[in-house]
Amino acid sequence: MNEGRPLPSLQHLASMKHFPLTPTVSANYVGGEAATRPDLLARLAAAQTQRAHDDLLRHLHTVDQVHAPCIVMDRRTLLDFASNDYLGLAQHPAVREALIDSANHTGVGARAAHLLGGHHANHAALEDKLATWTGRERALLLSTGYMANLGVLGTLIGKGDVCVQDKLNHASLLDGARLSYATLKRYAHADVGAARRQLRSCPAQAAMLATDGVFSMDGDVAPLRELAALCETEHAVLMVDDAHGLGVLGPDGAGSLAAAGIDQQAAPVLMATLGKALGVSGAFVAGSSALIDGLVQFARSYIYTTAMPAPLAAAASAAVDVARADAERRQQLQKNIAQFRDGAAARGMALMSSSTPIQPIVVGTSAKALAVSRQLLDAGFHVPAIRPPSVAAGQARLRISLCALHKHSHIERLLDALAAALSANVKMH
Repeated sequence: MNEGRPLPSLQHLASMKHFPLTPTVSANYVGGEAATRPDLLARLAAAQTQRAHDDLLRHLHTVDQVHAPCIVMDRRTLLDFASNDYLGLAQHPAVREALIDSANHTGVGARAAHLLGGHHANHAALEDKLATWTGRERALLLSTGYMANLGVLGTLIGKGDVCVQDKLNHASLLDGARLSYATLKRYAHADVGAARRQLRSCPAQAAMLATDGVFSMDGDVAPLRELAALCETEHAVLMVDDAHGLGVLGPDGAGSLAAAGIDQQAAPVLMATLGKALGVSGAFVAGSSALIDGLVQFARSYIYTTAMPAPLAAAASAAVDVARADAERRQQLQKNIAQFRDGAAARGMALMSSSTPIQPIVVGTSAKALAVSRQLLDAGFHVPAIRPPSVAAGQARLRISLCALHKHSHIERLLDALAAALSANVKMH
């Protein structure tokens, strides 16, 4: 699961009062005088200790088997409500068979970067299919959504330019702007007026406005039509990260831009991932031929890395076919979303304004979110707690993620368990 905000640097943490910097120091002798410098590993250990103290420590859990919507994790069978496999395609027979067949013909790895012999026929076919699906001239595959966003931002903007972004954008968009050396200006979540003020504060600079299509921690959809109109007025390039919209929203599941009726001219840069609703792995950027040609020449995260495995491209291609043709999966997903929201309201649970498979329940403190998550785990549900810095302080939550494979009974059982867990922990601070 992709968690929203970027992690603060350890040096930044060290400057804050709640982070006690007590590193081991080593003596060095320069010009006959002793000098000391912080020990980096000790500083890392101090940061981890503080994170544990604040109920923010993350833990890895091992998944042994997947029988969606169930997983076997740490030897326990759990109903999974944390997966981004919204359409349940990760184990679809056609997707699995495409991967196996490709591996038998091409081997597993791509063996080289795209420009050095790693670009296979499966890659080219998938790029054509993704461009057609999203209504763009061309598409370009990259290994991950993070690498795609870094590549686009590092190519299109630089020192002297400005990048205006929603405060709740995914970490990769924010990091990409910072690494590009452009000026990063952030606006209040989904506030088009605030975005306008940020753009107008630097009228002479080349500008990009970047936003998530569907916000990964809140589940709401960006005001894309209003943002597109703003970009046209202000002569800014609109970039949309549709990782959580592709496959779920719009005609044939073509995503949030398609749902809003926004074409390539109004939104010149589209990025989306293949590891969420499509159930595979990787990402792509779609847009004009000029954009894609430019990325091939200048996007460092595309040029200087091994291509995604050709079998994954074949699997993703099969997943696109299923996602486009099987409208019943999206219909079932929408029924599950409606059932969950209606059931939560009937039980007095407050939900955020989301019409997507991401249904967060904000509980407040990290300690409370952990306690509710543990109680759900004991009841047989995998619903991890989402805590700062992935969300703002005081906004720790349970991020319920629904899938087309969840049955009516699964959702009712989750709702009952949620109501009991929230009630049991209502007085916790």
